[in-house]
Amino acid sequence: MPQKTESFPSRHFSQSNPEGPGQGDVPALLRRVADSIEALGQVWVQDLVLHNEVTADGDWYSVTVYFREEFE
Repeated sequence: MPQKTESFPSRHFSQSNPEGPGQGDVPALLRRVADSIEALGQVWVQDLVLHNEVTADGDWYSVTVYFREEFE
């Protein structure tokens, strides 16, 4: 029988580069996400998920960040 785990609330946001030229620039996206995380203050980042959407202009990446405001 699976063990029951403690549940807790988390928040999230998703971020991508602007659509168009440079939308597939993963290093630029990661810098933008890092800046956004720093702007949140002291948070506990639980997970980062990289997504890819294929568009007429090529790959368009986004990152979803899951975090808690209480730092543990």
